[in-house]
Amino acid sequence: MKCIIFANGCYGDLERYREIIKDADMIICADGGANYACKLGAIPSVVIGDMDSITDKSRNYLTELGVKFKKYPIHKDFTDLQLSLEIAEESGADIIILLGTLGNRLDHTMANIFSGMEMALRGKNIVHYGSDCIIYLVTHELILKGSKGDLVSVITMSDRAVGVTETGMEYPLHEALLENSKPYAVSNVMEGEQARITVREGVLAVFHYR
Repeated sequence: MKCIIFANGCYGDLERYREIIKDADMIICADGGANYACKLGAIPSVVIGDMDSITDKSRNYLTELGVKFKKYPIHKDFTDLQLSLEIAEESGADIIILLGTLGNRLDHTMANIFSGMEMALRGKNIVHYGSDCIIYLVTHELILKGSKGDLVSVITMSDRAVGVTETGMEYPLHEALLENSKPYAVSNVMEGEQARITVREGVLAVFHYR
């Protein structure tokens, strides 16, 4: 089951997202993410959050369509995105693609990326889809499709990632140990249209710049 989550971050050209959302089984909006969903004509199953960033126009429109709203207090222990991820998992999603999570604020971006780490360890396919970069959370294997010359960086989200192998890259790795205090596996380059990245233990964030 494929779930799309709209967050209230940076999107760039909205047209880039039409292809990725067209076959979604479920759409969730984290508060102001609903504004972008409305612009794309995507109707969510639910809007989640404290409702401090959704516009009146978007809220009225979705209310007329019968969309469900789950309102939480402003002062809470979880972000709107984390609450949205929980709903996605409870609904049975095994592929979760997050939009608008890679914004201008580095703290928000880092928090958004780490929010999917536990779900990735539970076997969920977590992807952050941005206008210029796609970030995959990898706990086993990733077959990366792109173009020759695409830039790819691999960073461990866990303290260590054991047995990291990269093939189809200008600088291949074989059974390497990555530590988050020594992030050397950055700015690699795809040699063709496909590359393969695997890890035996740990969680990787794979950054693919198209």
